[in-house]
Amino acid sequence: MNRRDFIKGTLAAGALAMLPKALKAGGEKQMKILVLTGSPRKNGNSATLADNFIKGAEEAGHHIERFDAAFKKVHPCIACNHCGMDGPCVFSDDFNFVREHIVDADAVAFVTPMYYFGISAQLKTVIDRFYAINGRIHRPKKAVLLMTYADTAAKEAQPIISHYETLLNYLGWTDAGRVIASGVWPVGAVNKTKYPQQAYELGKNIGAV
Repeated sequence: MNRRDFIKGTLAAGALAMLPKALKAGGEKQMKILVLTGSPRKNGNSATLADNFIKGAEEAGHHIERFDAAFKKVHPCIACNHCGMDGPCVFSDDFNFVREHIVDADAVAFVTPMYYFGISAQLKTVIDRFYAINGRIHRPKKAVLLMTYADTAAKEAQPIISHYETLLNYLGWTDAGRVIASGVWPVGAVNKTKYPQQAYELGKNIGAV
């Protein structure tokens, strides 16, 4: 075997050795998924959806990073424009974790209860801070929405859905699925519904969407 053939063979073997790390069974890509939650109730209904989504995604071989905004220190954006939409923020806080993981994430899950007909303030604060990394997150990604609300009227969920759709349209991300859990209010109410299974299936199959 000459030197050129040896090098070619070595490179090919190296590529094959790395393949199982990059691909799951069936040839699907292993995804990096960032889960952003907004509920201040650790065992709340939207947190249950997040748990089930993560369980399905991990079983499918994906890598998960989770950020529970309500239990982190994230200062609201003050519109100082110090970052110039693509630079360091004047605040050095727990948002640095989001900054570290969202750029390279293949998918982002937004998980929130409805608070006064909108996204929870805790999650909205995180989304507002996207401004500082705006120039780095305008790239193809998947996204999912997991939300809970006490009402049962579909129209009441529309403000959050519209916000989510507008955000994805602006960022150029693709909707990979939603679980809109209506009629759940007390802690644990979602456990008696179909929604945890839907969240699990969404996580399990996100790579195929």
